[in-house]
Amino acid sequence: MVAIVEYGVGNVFSLLSSFAAIGVEAALTSDKAVLSRASHILLPGVGAFGDAADKLRSTGLDRVLVDEAKEGKPLLGICLGMQLLFERSLEYGIHRGLGLLEGDILPLDALIPSAYKIPHTGWNALSFKQESRLFSHIKDGDFVYFVHSYYAACQKECLLATAEYGKDITAAVAKGNVYGCQFHPEKSGEVGLQILRGFAEL
Repeated sequence: MVAIVEYGVGNVFSLLSSFAAIGVEAALTSDKAVLSRASHILLPGVGAFGDAADKLRSTGLDRVLVDEAKEGKPLLGICLGMQLLFERSLEYGIHRGLGLLEGDILPLDALIPSAYKIPHTGWNALSFKQESRLFSHIKDGDFVYFVHSYYAACQKECLLATAEYGKDITAAVAKGNVYGCQFHPEKSGEVGLQILRGFAEL
């Protein structure tokens, strides 16, 4: 069963519908016992990094996620959920993340040409940088849907895929059993469904 973390900042109902569409059991929960019993954990997220990190810490869910990941359970962060996996964010100040991935979350407007709109919103093709079971049901060049104003500056070793938006931007990351997608699989049609299927099969 995939446990979707409920902490007030996620597009959770679209995710539940997406897992139902591919026949994978999923549950929305903030219960630490349910998260512990789950085979996989998905961390969604929309909004501001600092607020989301505070909500995780105030409930103790930050420690649960770190502990479960360190025990080897597959963990997938989506959009802001992916950014929370990193060490820190520079969104409206400096905010500490979960530290499961090395790197910082930085403003996208400092990376891309000024002619490109912020937030980055729309469909972009994935460019694979290394093989991953997360993408076992899709192919290089498939399109996914993005909505974000910040990006992950990460080490090459954890970079799974990029997308071109004036510059190559981080689209997906992984380190061991910890995965992240800057885009929204639940808004990415059949390609997104197959990415979620790949995650459920990890």
